[in-house]
Amino acid sequence: MVHVTVWRSTDIVGNNRTFKDSFVTYEAFGAIGDGVTDDLPAICAAHEYANMHGLLISTKPDATYHLGSRSLTAIIATDTDWNTSRFTIDDTQVEDHKTPLFKVRSLLPPEKLQIDRLIRDQEQLAVRPEQDCHVLVEDDNKRRYIRRGLNQNQGVPQHDCFILHRDGAVEGAIDWNYDRITHIEVRPIDEKLLALRGGVFTTFANQMKQEVGYNYWSRNIEITRSNTEVDGLTHYVVGETDVGHPYTGFISVHQCADITLRNCFATGHKIYSTIGSAGQPVSMGSYDYNANNVVNFRMINCRMNHICDRTRWGVIGSNFCKNILLEDCTLSRMDTHMGVNGTYTIRRCNLGYMGLNAIGRGLLTVEDSTLYGNTLVNFRSDYGSTWEGDLVIRNCHWVPACGDTTWPHMIGMQNDGRHDFGYPCFMPQEIHIDGLFVDDKNHPEDYQGMYFFTDPDNTQANGVAIIPAVERPFPYARCQKIRVRGLSTASGKKAQVSPNSEIQQSTIVDEEA
Repeated sequence: MVHVTVWRSTDIVGNNRTFKDSFVTYEAFGAIGDGVTDDLPAICAAHEYANMHGLLISTKPDATYHLGSRSLTAIIATDTDWNTSRFTIDDTQVEDHKTPLFKVRSLLPPEKLQIDRLIRDQEQLAVRPEQDCHVLVEDDNKRRYIRRGLNQNQGVPQHDCFILHRDGAVEGAIDWNYDRITHIEVRPIDEKLLALRGGVFTTFANQMKQEVGYNYWSRNIEITRSNTEVDGLTHYVVGETDVGHPYTGFISVHQCADITLRNCFATGHKIYSTIGSAGQPVSMGSYDYNANNVVNFRMINCRMNHICDRTRWGVIGSNFCKNILLEDCTLSRMDTHMGVNGTYTIRRCNLGYMGLNAIGRGLLTVEDSTLYGNTLVNFRSDYGSTWEGDLVIRNCHWVPACGDTTWPHMIGMQNDGRHDFGYPCFMPQEIHIDGLFVDDKNHPEDYQGMYFFTDPDNTQANGVAIIPAVERPFPYARCQKIRVRGLSTASGKKAQVSPNSEIQQSTIVDEEA
């Protein structure tokens, strides 16, 4: 057994030779960096000292730090430069698979605010926090996002996240009305940016066996501090076998604001299967990135390899976010499971076989991008295929199904009006297309041209609805207009509205010169 000496912060206070440049090293606390010794205790101690004294962390570029199997978490509250250091994460045998390896968090104490009621899209509150705060409110008497399908559930309590500024202004439009608030959390936003730079992390994947249900793993970097940027972090996954369980996200961001992931590299995870809540087999997906209850989430120049590899799960999932921007990214997909509000912008990106997925309200913009999904935009059917707002597609290139033979449908949706998702559901009110090339050269022999929409009702081939209106207690609001300019196809065939006759009749297509 290798004995590791852990230096506590009290042992080296005043060591000016070690910290003369105002940064802390892992080695000063006993880290070896040989790729074999468990360095996590030393890493935890180093960050504890750095946090106490407001010092940054800087690692040896040629070191390989092994993060061991123990249930330990290093708390990061100061700038950290991992440069080209390697980190080994062996998940084949661990004490607790749900314990994060690193937590990036604020040292500011939470505030106490009294908010009794909220109105949807309210822009101003009477309360005045001491500094800008990320606020999470909840009404556990109401249920939203009541999921349909093989992963069906009873939904989640109604809740919102937003930024409350010192002057009472709200940033991040409030989604719901709150006659009463049963839970509130107020987290002050640090004014200074915290930066994590570099780092090459390799996870040896878990081989957990569990026939029924999900058992998500963490062993990751968890970010709850607002005003944080991760720049240049690389994550590889190796050692996947025929069995394993999913990960929540190697970079997992939740309940904070103003987060940027920049120049990061991710790895797609192998797809496993389990028995879902409906008692049927379902696919299990691991994420390398995850964001929940984040206001202002940005990914800039983040990338991965093999974005059309169907043996790997989509790289990112998110829930309950406000204002998402992807710019200059190459990823297998982008997904907002349980909603995004405000602006959802995809700019100069390449999105792979799992494509662009959306649920929520606001303005969804896809511009100067190339997409490879079965649909150009998929509105998730398990949450009602709802987008309350407009969709703008500008100067894009779409290769349906990564170029496989298919009959392309530009917008994917499914909602027959018979399920209560906990909210009314909408097709986009207006769709604006200004420059779109569809590479539909690989199509069936009977192909007559792409459709703008799938058939949300699952009607028969003749387009006649098979579900009477009286049997649809939760009607799906139709799209009103499609404005089209600069749409071209490789097949040369003209686009059609939908195989559904009701959608054909209700949608106005305005083709501009």
